[in-house]
Amino acid sequence: GVEALTGLGVLPRAMAALGAYRCIECNGEATELYRDYQRGVLRISICKSCQKPVDKYIEYDPVIILINAVLCKAQAYRHILFNTKINIHGKLCVFCLLCEAYIRWLQLQDSSQNTDPDDLIRYAKEWDFYRMFGIASLEQTSFFIGIFITLWWMTPEMLKTKSDFILLLKALLLSTYGKLLLIPAVIWEHDYTPLCLAFIKVFVLISNSQAIRVTLNLNRILPWFAIFFGLILENGVVCLFQKMGWDV
Repeated sequence: GVEALTGLGVLPRAMAALGAYRCIECNGEATELYRDYQRGVLRISICKSCQKPVDKYIEYDPVIILINAVLCKAQAYRHILFNTKINIHGKLCVFCLLCEAYIRWLQLQDSSQNTDPDDLIRYAKEWDFYRMFGIASLEQTSFFIGIFITLWWMTPEMLKTKSDFILLLKALLLSTYGKLLLIPAVIWEHDYTPLCLAFIKVFVLISNSQAIRVTLNLNRILPWFAIFFGLILENGVVCLFQKMGWDV
């Protein structure tokens, strides 16, 4: 486990400030993930609350961690959100939005019968892509706003500080990674592509729910209620664009 502990590039040194880490089993605070006894001897710390290893995933291969995250295991989510130093939230968000915008743009082009190669047509098609990116961004923003409003209204004690909001936002952004599957779903297009897109949407929502549950240590019902309200607000934005005559 030495290579796994030191070679991931995302794990800080053992001792840290009080409450810097979380136990992946009980969500209790921990001061360290492992203790270094020198000469390559490392020992995973034991949680004082549940008497289990604070974070067993620090010895796991990243591929195994990813598989557990895809399976929406709470332990894997706690490991990623609390016990690693991952700063790809913004880049992942932009890339996922690009994927979604590309899918919408492709569907828009398929519905258009105009094959004129004129430069003006090409510029119009390029503008359509930027427009789809903007619409996708506004829809996701409204979805997140709906979630934050619901959670702040129902559990204000969970979102007291700016850091609480930032942590939840990062968790939501990371949990949208399922949108990356949109591209292969379209590249390998077949008769079941609409069904695949629907499954991807459901998977992303499940990941969002698990991220909220793990971040705020909630039950299973409240995150889904927040997501439901977020979807209502998102669909409201879609209806607004449709009334404006925009293809979304």
